[in-house]
Amino acid sequence: MKEIDIHDLQLNPFDLFGRDWLALAAGNETDGCNVMTIAWGHFGSIWHQEAGKGVMPTAICYVRPSRYTKQFMDKEKLFTLNHFPSSYRKALSYLGSHSGRDENKIENAGLTLVFTDGTVTFKEADLVFVCRKIYAQDLQEDCFVDQALVDENYPERDFHTMYIGEILKVYSQE
Repeated sequence: MKEIDIHDLQLNPFDLFGRDWLALAAGNETDGCNVMTIAWGHFGSIWHQEAGKGVMPTAICYVRPSRYTKQFMDKEKLFTLNHFPSSYRKALSYLGSHSGRDENKIENAGLTLVFTDGTVTFKEADLVFVCRKIYAQDLQEDCFVDQALVDENYPERDFHTMYIGEILKVYSQE
């Protein structure tokens, strides 16, 4: 993997999240880690950084309270968003439908852990965003302007936690 400048990226965030899917990973080599497939998220910018650095590049992702990955997201300062070539679609589907509480789903999906920059990623990923968690907030029912979204997406009222991460580094396969 080679570090690239975020401003050199040419990508479609709608495809990256909604069509291709990403693997959200958090944890460390000592205390363990977990990963889940996500299709909901955003890339953008918000808030000013230190003087002269401009607006902070960010990624936003969402995790339901029932997901095992959530405990790692809450505990860790860093997380990664990992994109894979289309040949790993089956592995991403596996990661999204099995729990790391019950099995080594990373190994069972045929992926190889790589610990770098104080967090976790995967040898097979072709694009990796290393993020520093800067904000976390549970979505709240009374904040939905369109209440039909609540009934459609949260019949159990198990609202996601939204995590905003500052994108610290981007890696790409050479």
